[in-house]
Amino acid sequence: MGRGILGPLKPFGAAAESDPDRVLRKTLSWPHLIALGIGAIVGTGIYTLTGVGADRAGPAVILSFAIAGAVCACAALAYAEMATLIPTAGSAYTYTYSVIGESLAWIVGWSLILEYSLACSTVAVGWSAYLVGWIQSLGVELPAMLLSGPHGGGIINLPAVLVALAIAGMLVAGTRESATFNIVLVVVKMTALALFVSLALPSFSSGNFEPFMPYGFASTVQDGSTRGVMAAAAIVFFAFYGFDAVATSAEEARNPGRDLTIGIIGSMAACTVIYMAVAVAAIGAVSYLDIGKSAEPLAFVLRSLGHPVAAWAIGLAALIALPSVILVMMYGQSRIFFVMSRDGLLPRSLSRVSAKTGSPVTVTLVTGVFVAAVAGFFRLDEIAELANAGTLLAFIAVAACMMILRRRAPELKRVFRCPAPYLVGTLAILGCIYLLISLPGQTLVRFMAWNAIGVAVYLIYGRSRSLAGQAAA
Repeated sequence: MGRGILGPLKPFGAAAESDPDRVLRKTLSWPHLIALGIGAIVGTGIYTLTGVGADRAGPAVILSFAIAGAVCACAALAYAEMATLIPTAGSAYTYTYSVIGESLAWIVGWSLILEYSLACSTVAVGWSAYLVGWIQSLGVELPAMLLSGPHGGGIINLPAVLVALAIAGMLVAGTRESATFNIVLVVVKMTALALFVSLALPSFSSGNFEPFMPYGFASTVQDGSTRGVMAAAAIVFFAFYGFDAVATSAEEARNPGRDLTIGIIGSMAACTVIYMAVAVAAIGAVSYLDIGKSAEPLAFVLRSLGHPVAAWAIGLAALIALPSVILVMMYGQSRIFFVMSRDGLLPRSLSRVSAKTGSPVTVTLVTGVFVAAVAGFFRLDEIAELANAGTLLAFIAVAACMMILRRRAPELKRVFRCPAPYLVGTLAILGCIYLLISLPGQTLVRFMAWNAIGVAVYLIYGRSRSLAGQAAA
């Protein structure tokens, strides 16, 4: 057991050395992994952030999507190399633990908990709003006290709680079953977006792209709002991440070398093409000024073009398919909790795996209850951007780990080799730092506060119980 720059290092084969009841079952193949990636990436982002991005960048939101996609692509290449080199659960947390050290790994893991939990809860609340609107459109009125938390004058957002607990129940039933169901949901989403593009593109007008960059490139405050191409990129970045959830499945992949590479690169490539096509179709058909005012931009575009039935179908597809985002993000968070528990940094009782399903039942239920509580009671609109901050830190760590290992251990067999590793890794780090500082200042302050709490938990509980730390002592 060695020591790194920031504490003890975890050996690459740590999962194989774990107790039999703490090892995940290999049940996933590459179609499951691509669907997991697309399931996480294509969600509320493309359905809602096209409008938010258009408000911040104008027609140049297409450039914002391209920049966010390029940064994520660099990070995805680093992830693919690290995931196939260290095919165990935990993604960025595990890579950092094995390459840099325990202290930074804890901060990365703590940030990933923030990413996944807030993303899950935000989507659960969004799904609840879709469901309530759908039911009320049929003339059925639901008790207002059960449709929002205390911040909205209610008691609890019951639909959001129920969908979170239902998804947790699915994950408890088994990883393969959940992943297979996710494939069905992904097909529904892809069909809906293809329908949108096919109906909006015939109304394309180049005049809607003038002026192309009305608010400039850099993130600046204009009329009290943060605007510019990079301001939009920092927000639409939320619409891209999710491929890192594929890396958390490394231990459950049947053929990690092949399946993880296809899953990570394949899902990112597919989603980048999808987002660019949707953005071009939407802004080409309707003025960005109008799109930026809508909370449901895709349905708004179709209604504006005289396709009310198609707009209705897009809303239905979102209602059916958004749980796939909750499923993948909750899956990712449960695996982060699982591996941190297995390492001793969280209570070890959380990392026991069911002999029947091969999934970590206790930690999945804890995750589900945590997400349901946040979705049911807390106001999320002001803290959703915190998820972006956590993800950006994880991406920076993975790119750094990839470059450090290339220098420290060039002889290691790499199933997937990132092209131009130092260039790609440096671009990923610089791009993530630029996106991070483009976030609102208040978001960065809250992110620091979250990690201050995390450091306190580590010092009080995790450091003294760390298995790697005990072995290195």
